[in-house]
Amino acid sequence: MSNVQTKSGLQIRQEFIDFFVETHSHANVVSSSLLPADDPTLLFANAGMNQFKPIFLGTETRDYTRAANTQKCIRAGGKHNDLEDVGRDCYHHTFFEMLGNWSFGDYFKTEAIDWAWDLLTNVWGLAPERLHATYFEGDAGDGLEADTEARDLWRKYLPDARIHTGNKKDNFWEMGETGPCGPCSEIHYDATEDLSGGPLVNADSPLVIEIWNLVFIQFNRDATGALEPLPAQHVDTGMGLERVTKIIQGKKSNYASDLFVPILEAIEELSGKTYGAQAADGADRYDVMDDDDLVDVAMRVIADHARTLTFGIADGILPGNAGRGAVLRAILRRAAGFGRQHLQIQGTFLHKLVGVIVEHFAGAFPELASRKEYVTGVILDEENAFAQTLDRGLQLLECQIEQHRTQGETTMSGETCFELHATFGFPFTLTKLIAEKAGLGVDEAGFDDAMQAHQAASRGEGDTFKAAQIIGLPPTDDSGKYAVTRLDTSESELLEARVLGWVIEGKFVTEGELTEGDEVAVILDATQFYGESGGQHGDRGTLLSPRGVFTVEDTKVAGQAVLHVGRMRHGTLAIGAAVRGQVCECRMDVMRNHTATHLLNYALREVLGEEIHQAGSVVECSRLRFDFTNNAAVTADQLAHVERIVNEIILANRAVETCVMDLDEAKQLPGVRAVFGEKYGQEVRVVSVAGGKVGEEIIEFCGGTHVGSTGGIGLFKIVSEESVAKGIRRIVAVTGNEAVKEIQLCDEILKSAAALLRVSPGDVPARIEALQVEIKKLKKRPTGGGASSLANEVSFETSAGKVVIARFGVMDPGAMRNQCDQLRQQGAAAVFLAAADEDAGKVMLIAMVSDETVKAAGFKAGDWVKHTAPVVGGGGGGKPTLAQAGGKQPEKLNDALDAAAAFAKEALA
Repeated sequence: MSNVQTKSGLQIRQEFIDFFVETHSHANVVSSSLLPADDPTLLFANAGMNQFKPIFLGTETRDYTRAANTQKCIRAGGKHNDLEDVGRDCYHHTFFEMLGNWSFGDYFKTEAIDWAWDLLTNVWGLAPERLHATYFEGDAGDGLEADTEARDLWRKYLPDARIHTGNKKDNFWEMGETGPCGPCSEIHYDATEDLSGGPLVNADSPLVIEIWNLVFIQFNRDATGALEPLPAQHVDTGMGLERVTKIIQGKKSNYASDLFVPILEAIEELSGKTYGAQAADGADRYDVMDDDDLVDVAMRVIADHARTLTFGIADGILPGNAGRGAVLRAILRRAAGFGRQHLQIQGTFLHKLVGVIVEHFAGAFPELASRKEYVTGVILDEENAFAQTLDRGLQLLECQIEQHRTQGETTMSGETCFELHATFGFPFTLTKLIAEKAGLGVDEAGFDDAMQAHQAASRGEGDTFKAAQIIGLPPTDDSGKYAVTRLDTSESELLEARVLGWVIEGKFVTEGELTEGDEVAVILDATQFYGESGGQHGDRGTLLSPRGVFTVEDTKVAGQAVLHVGRMRHGTLAIGAAVRGQVCECRMDVMRNHTATHLLNYALREVLGEEIHQAGSVVECSRLRFDFTNNAAVTADQLAHVERIVNEIILANRAVETCVMDLDEAKQLPGVRAVFGEKYGQEVRVVSVAGGKVGEEIIEFCGGTHVGSTGGIGLFKIVSEESVAKGIRRIVAVTGNEAVKEIQLCDEILKSAAALLRVSPGDVPARIEALQVEIKKLKKRPTGGGASSLANEVSFETSAGKVVIARFGVMDPGAMRNQCDQLRQQGAAAVFLAAADEDAGKVMLIAMVSDETVKAAGFKAGDWVKHTAPVVGGGGGGKPTLAQAGGKQPEKLNDALDAAAAFAKEALA
């Protein structure tokens, strides 16, 4: 064993690939992005099979029948969620690599088991006596017998004592409620000293863990829950690189392998703490498994979460307030909280770990190197934002803990935990950790209920039509979708097709007929409608038959089927009926916008530089939206330059050409561009337009519809430019008739403004600038105090007397102190005033407290402003009776007033 323990994680990963690719003729398919762009059922890519799901569903074919790879995976949120276990044990992770091999109707159980045994024992040298296997015990409810075939295959290598049965939960794999499924056989490794781990198989013990799952896909579960044999049998396997590396390197903890130690060393340097400080003399301190040492737990959490953040952000997943973005933000805040609470790391630190992660993983995942600075910047911005709310959240949490203790309560309510999470961004995991440390439990069920209610309210009304999980849909010949280049086609010229069936309530129906008002998704044998894909919205229109009219409100794609989503407007429509499809006039606007998107992409690179990259796009009939990487706002002059370039190409009426090419050949075209993370088949459609310079071409992979020449776009106008995330900008633009409307609207607004200002349109900017100067001068004039200078005023009675909190009209310290004096003389025990200069980005806070209130209640002006100033990004202090603070976030002034009121109410209660 000593010779194999020296293998690095990099070597182990490569040996797995070589074993299947070089020795057993598998295709080496690179990992898909962690962002499952074409699968709405997933938050993240969470298994190696995700990118092969269309093959298992029968909706897609590839030019290979065997594949192998290492897949980037995140399991945090949704059905597969390991977040709470991370750090507490030494083998769960939010991010991990899944090594896998697949057979699509090629080999089956015999080869899968034989090769697994060969790799583990002969290539990697694992001790055979430490391996156990499981097989499916059968299930009477599904009418399934035990998988004795797998059991007998394992008997070639293992005694019966190390071949175990497993129930449906452990040994029957299903893609979802419907779809391909089948029994599985898991391989477990026994790390007990005396090889006594048999009873610990599937017992969630760190001493006997699953390392490889071999899934034999041989059934399909239909919408009724019934199982039917598939026409072809498939193999889907998955093995965690972190777990098998630990075993091969002879470690007890995943974190002791070279996949984690460099990150832990970097955390030690940042924190000044030592991992495994309690390890016995001579032992590998990184191999400790003590879940009571919170320093070690914190370092494991940070090491794991830093990998998740680095890989996730590099794949285009950004921290946010909803969906996968909210999960990533929660992971970041959990890591930051552990670092602050248990490692006493001051300031931001997570972004400093990106470099070491990129250094050790970019060889296998080169996208990390090119996005290193971007990922670092995103994490740093998120850390800074969290730091602004963390102190306040900690103070509130400590108050809640003290209140529960005073009232003799032992459990913190779920509503309180959720309020800390939703209002102050305080992670539930951190609330739970701090509460437990203080001897309090937390109502997790109550928190989950509050979270689910919040998410339900956030989702609002309406569900997107989904048919991605329905298998057996007949293919649609949609080659005619590119033939629609004009809308004056007579009814007799329309493509004739036959109705094959429709999807309704998740089922594919092939009998009966539709009547007026029925809402379904009709499937035809052929269509000219474009199904939504690649950011381009689906076509709308009508299906005309002799007996009725079906209105197509949207067109979507499910595998090789095109779904015409809509309703029967009148009459009837039967299976097998002949129909003619009429695409509505908005198709031409979509084509204009799609071609203009390509021109915009080109123009942005011309103006801002080649380093910008497309980060997403949406093409509708009314507008186009284009997201791109850029660290700064695009200036007005730069936007004007971009518009000029696009319109110059439009006026030149350049030809737009398309062709279908082999992917490898297309990649060699000079200047060709593809979208990172987009999935391309072996054949790609290439769209090219002559660029703004002689001899230059704009070449992109694109399956969308386009005008025949750029003159068909008519006119291009940018409507807006804004930031949507760290380093991501968004441009919204219009073309054709919508561009004309936009220019006419701007012209009307300018003329109206000129009339109101009584100047010519050309003098409007100068007149507005003069008025702004005049307004600023008026604002700076002393107000002389009085109630008229106050806004947002709140006053309330306390045991110490009246408290007044208000916004002051002018940011003038002298005038604000005078106002405080006047209010004090009128009987207020404490006064808090806030003022802002929004143009300068400054805030002024002043607090005044009477001597009597200071002495009687211990309520001090200095404490008041110190508590409130961080809300507006500032700080300050002063005497017990008079204090002053500054800030730099005027937009949060009202939040500061609320915080000041809450502090005073609590202190003077």
